[in-house]
Amino acid sequence: MSRIGKKPVSIPKGVTITVKDSVVTVKGPKGELSQPIDRDITIEITETELTVIRPTEQIRHRAMHGLYRSLISNLVKGVTEGYKKDLELVGVGFKAVNAGNILDLALGYSHNIIFEVPKELKVTTTTEKGQNPKIFLEGSDKQLIGQVAAKIRGLRKPEPYKGKGVRYSDEVVRRKAGKAAGK
Repeated sequence: MSRIGKKPVSIPKGVTITVKDSVVTVKGPKGELSQPIDRDITIEITETELTVIRPTEQIRHRAMHGLYRSLISNLVKGVTEGYKKDLELVGVGFKAVNAGNILDLALGYSHNIIFEVPKELKVTTTTEKGQNPKIFLEGSDKQLIGQVAAKIRGLRKPEPYKGKGVRYSDEVVRRKAGKAAGK
């Protein structure tokens, strides 16, 4: 039995969950999110808890049991608390400026990169003297925030020799010694 799949998802006050045609819709103070689920998986909703139930012990059903429980839990957390992702630009001359949801990045290339952040997310940038520029992404959809943050990071991945590039604020970049250290 799946340990994660067995755990019930607690439903906070102000959150409503509806299931219609194998689509779970969660409404809360920070918005509305929906997730299609497999037609074999059933969902039981009480006033304070939601439980995900699988019909059989098939490998396919066991695999989806914990997955859909985690996805629904992420939806509930997203519409109540929301999610945040922080990125840091490490490098000489690296800059990030936003105008609404348009992100203007100077990452050491011959041109600036204009990146459009989806309207569901809120983006802010800070540049303080003596510190690296930072990009803050906020929103209710965990999957969308992770995807956008990965795309921004992919524009200039942190390299192991000098550590320059776009990295998550909690990411640790393993540094390598240069060729002078080999002698």
